Parts: sequence; structure tokens; C-alpha cells
Amino acid sequence: MSKRERHAQILDVIKESRVSSQEALRELLLERGTEVTQATLSRDIRELRLVKVPDADGTAHYSLPEEWESTPPLESLLPTLFRSVDGVDHLLVIHTLKGAAQTVAAAIDWEEWPEVVGTLAGDDTILIILRNPDALSDLRGRIERMAGLDPSE
Repeated sequence: MSKRERHAQILDVIKESRVSSQEALRELLLERGTEVTQATLSRDIRELRLVKVPDADGTAHYSLPEEWESTPPLESLLPTLFRSVDGVDHLLVIHTLKGAAQTVAAAIDWEEWPEVVGTLAGDDTILIILRNPDALSDLRGRIERMAGLDPSE
């Protein structure tokens, strides 16, 4: 089964059932014939941007956040909206097409990269503040690869 098919099954399960834990989700997937490890399922939950929300009785269950529809994954945005990236010290600047910076910055925030303190977005420019300047080169390369560029060029 492909990752895309597994993700579709996960979304179907959480839309049909109130799933309160990764183990419960894993068991429901297994009932559908999909065997998945805890590590893979944890990664899938993160990639799908699932959040836990409380029921009326206070029990939490997985759900899609309301803003999920309006914040596409970064890897789908960068190839079309990215113009350039440059940085120095703790700061990385991404230039996007006009009007795209806030959408791209929101997608970067969704990634929850540990080396990123936060983002600020204007109309076509994003400032990324890094925890450590040593992460600048790696993060720049990751963004360039996601945008479809070869960082070595």
C-alpha cells in the first residue's frame, strides 16, 4: 500500500470514528487490512496535520484542524510559489511570488521544524528565525529541494 493510500485510509477512519489514541487508530486500520508501525503512524499523523480536539465530555480525539483546507503542504506550495532563498547567521529569507508569502509561511510553521523559532511574512518575503546559525545551510538546502531546485547548483 502506498503512503497516499494509507493517508486516505487514516482520514476515512478519523472522519468515521472518534479515535482517541494512536493505538486505537492503528487497530482500526488493521481491521481494514492496513498494518502500520507506531513510528509510521506517528509520522503520518504529523504529515496529515491531525490535531486532538476535546469532545463535550472532555475526551480528546483526532481531527483535521479547520485551517487544514487553507494551508496546503509546503512541498506542494514551494515548486510554484518559490523565487529565491538567502540567509545569514540566524536569519533565512525566502522570496515568493507576490501575495504568496503568508501562505508559504503558514505551511513552514505547520512543519514544526525544531531549528525554526518562527516566521514573519509580508507580501512576497518570509523571514525565518533560526535557533542556531549552524542550521542555516541545511534548512536552505531543504527548502531548495522542496522547491524543486538542486541546492548544489
